[in-house]
Amino acid sequence: MKKIIATILSLTTMFTLAFVLTMPLPASAATPPIEVKDLGLSYGTDTGLSNTDIRTTVARIIKVAMSLLGIVAVVIVLIGGFKWMTAGGNDDQVGEAKKWIFSGVIGLAIILSAYALASFVINQLVTATGI
Repeated sequence: MKKIIATILSLTTMFTLAFVLTMPLPASAATPPIEVKDLGLSYGTDTGLSNTDIRTTVARIIKVAMSLLGIVAVVIVLIGGFKWMTAGGNDDQVGEAKKWIFSGVIGLAIILSAYALASFVINQLVTATGI
């Protein structure tokens, strides 16, 4: 009975986290897009270079890196859940699975806070420079 309750609880937790973390945030949808003035960027098209602002490029790179790290952390949590499900009641394997899940959740918290900090800094830089 305890196994069934633990299984249902872990599956519910995994699915809840999966749906909550993949939902769009209304606050991020309300942020205005970054408006870029020319600042001589049109000369880059003559040389075959991109005419996007470097801050926009850096922001995209940070978002992609954080997304990939988030996927890795979710996979770590899933591996921990799989190890727990296949532990067969062995306390050592269950303890190791709990460590995997705990490490994945800590990683997700660090990644989300780093993403929030990076987003805040980039938005403040754009606001401060007036571009």
